[in-house]
Amino acid sequence: MREEVLKIYDEVVSKNPNFERKGKTMPYTSANGHMFSLLNKAGELGIRLSKEDTAEFDTAYGAQSFHSYGATMRGYVLIPEALLENQKELGNYLQKGYDYVMSLPPK
Repeated sequence: MREEVLKIYDEVVSKNPNFERKGKTMPYTSANGHMFSLLNKAGELGIRLSKEDTAEFDTAYGAQSFHSYGATMRGYVLIPEALLENQKELGNYLQKGYDYVMSLPPK
């Protein structure tokens, strides 16, 4: 399952010129010194969103908290399987995550 999600993640990230996937064992994206998406060991994908985008996501998909290495990742939503099947929409949420971290002070 993790390999399938990684393949989808890589495909979606590769279509966006604003960012690239990093990490070998823990795939992630970051910008402005902030991580905004992450694939955990369980093969679950999480995206960091603004409060407004999280509310929108919750309406559309039911926002569930994302966990990695036993910790709840605050500000991240768990990407459901239905969204993994819609790469265009997944790409839109990755872009929203990128836009959000670009609005934060750089680290």
